[in-house]
Amino acid sequence: MNIVKVNPFVQGRTFSNLIDDVFNRSISDLVGNDLATTTPSVNVTETNDNFTLEVAAPGLDKKDFNIAVEKDQLIISASKESQEEEKSEGKWTRKEFNYKSFKRTFHITEAIEADKIEARYENGILTMVLPKREEVKAKAPTTIEIK
Repeated sequence: MNIVKVNPFVQGRTFSNLIDDVFNRSISDLVGNDLATTTPSVNVTETNDNFTLEVAAPGLDKKDFNIAVEKDQLIISASKESQEEEKSEGKWTRKEFNYKSFKRTFHITEAIEADKIEARYENGILTMVLPKREEVKAKAPTTIEIK
């Protein structure tokens, strides 16, 4: 059995093919889809009375968010469109559209009172409080007396 080293850049590839491969790739092809997505990070904390979700979404306004509860899903989404323009003597020199959007879905159980969920947006953080139902809150341990 012979071991042959293969160099994919040499075999059957011309310089123009290499240039095309480099310049015709998106950033997600180079670094992977995980780094190219715009899904915000979420912190989830639990207390005895509720769950708290903190969504890092800087650069958005309150009106950009859409929060809904459908069946057993909490859906948080946002969408924002911005335009950047440069004009030169009344003619368009450059005009760029930019769209930011994301959608995160969380499974919520019967333990959450969906009609009492509260949300606020301050300093680029969307904070949501999901209150627990009374029957699922941790209660103080009961001491049983031995007779």
